[in-house]
Amino acid sequence: MRTLTILHRWFGVAFCLLFAMWFASGAVMHWVPFPELTEDERVAGLVPIASDRIKLAPAQAIAAFHRGDIVRLRIASPGGHPVYVATQQSGTVLALDATTGSAPLIDETFALASAAAHARARGLADIAPRLIETAVHDQWTVSNGLDALRPLHRIALNDAAGTELYVSSLTGEVVRDSTRVERVWNYAGSVLHWIYPTALRKHWAAWDALVWWLSLIALAGAVIGAVLGVARLRGGRSPFTGWQYWHHIGGLACALFVLTWIASGWLSMDHGRIFSDGRADPVEIEKIVGAPLTSAELGFDAATLRAAFEIEWFRFAGRIHQTGVRGGIIDGVSGGGVGPNDLRRAAARLGRDCAVADDNDAYAAHSRATGAPVYRVVCGDSWWQIDGADGRIIEKLDASRRAYRWAFRALHTLDFPALAAAPALRSALVMLLCAGGFFFSLTGVVIGWRRLRTLSGVI
Repeated sequence: MRTLTILHRWFGVAFCLLFAMWFASGAVMHWVPFPELTEDERVAGLVPIASDRIKLAPAQAIAAFHRGDIVRLRIASPGGHPVYVATQQSGTVLALDATTGSAPLIDETFALASAAAHARARGLADIAPRLIETAVHDQWTVSNGLDALRPLHRIALNDAAGTELYVSSLTGEVVRDSTRVERVWNYAGSVLHWIYPTALRKHWAAWDALVWWLSLIALAGAVIGAVLGVARLRGGRSPFTGWQYWHHIGGLACALFVLTWIASGWLSMDHGRIFSDGRADPVEIEKIVGAPLTSAELGFDAATLRAAFEIEWFRFAGRIHQTGVRGGIIDGVSGGGVGPNDLRRAAARLGRDCAVADDNDAYAAHSRATGAPVYRVVCGDSWWQIDGADGRIIEKLDASRRAYRWAFRALHTLDFPALAAAPALRSALVMLLCAGGFFFSLTGVVIGWRRLRTLSGVI
């Protein structure tokens, strides 16, 4: 018990401020998420493809990339300039100027034109775009999902909302946005909560290890505190007075929430350490999708192109699909997005015991496109969630990954299905519990500060 007491005392001194920060910043994050460009915002910012400027057909573009592993090809018109964007099996992104057949020159002029066209299409008024910087990383673009598109041109629109857009120097497209309100609140929210300063977060492995170990040690300190809290009760009462009394009673009152919240927060950094990571392996992906695209298979319908804001070609279940954006799906080579028949073919390619299943999971997956269906292919214990809009594999769920969703998502954000159906109640509970955890942590801060002052001989 003495060893546990010493460990808890000094773990508390070291982590009390961190606990208070996590609870306070978690409450902020509930209302103001980290900045991102949603699919609806991206689509709303598209402009019509300048079809009269296109000199290369899709088949010619595939050949011009000189790659044999392209699985998606897309044409858009950022700033009114047509560009082909290809995605390789590895996730690497390539770009080609559809007017010259060479790599597009995404300089300051191009980036400003792309940002202005995107803003006008979204109805953002009174803009005066200005290039702030071109950088590989900044505070709002450190996430790994943007790695294939860097460096990024950061454009300030100078509008009333303080909107900033990020334009990829590879494709010329807007890939992220933020507003002044999002940036200010996220310094008090996500940046603190995730320990997300740019200088650390851009080194993913170092950030991952640091936050994982900090969370684990914090969890150990909380577990020790819960054990001591129960052991120190005398006749159902606390033997302490003053701040230690409130820390003892507050800790017991918050113990279940604090332990599950810190444990689930630690699991947010799991990344495959204990649970599976939700990624399908390359063999499974090839069975579901099929072989890479070839130039001989891509059709070119000039009339459809003139009516579109974006066209994408991809293979699913061995067949070429063509989707487009103009307020919805444009029928293509095989009728736009993937459907039930495509899913049945994909299931058969995975194995004879695989089938398309109804989406009756408590945690339903969501398409990146609003209103598009999500399909599930089930092979024994493994599920593949397929986005009906574009055939992308959202996630592979085995028993481990399904357990992880409850251990992390439900416990850490109260994202239980019943509470998700009552968002006002869920928000009220999140605020109440975060407030309780914060004020409990403050008692630890006071006790820790007094301990350090006593140790230093100040009093």
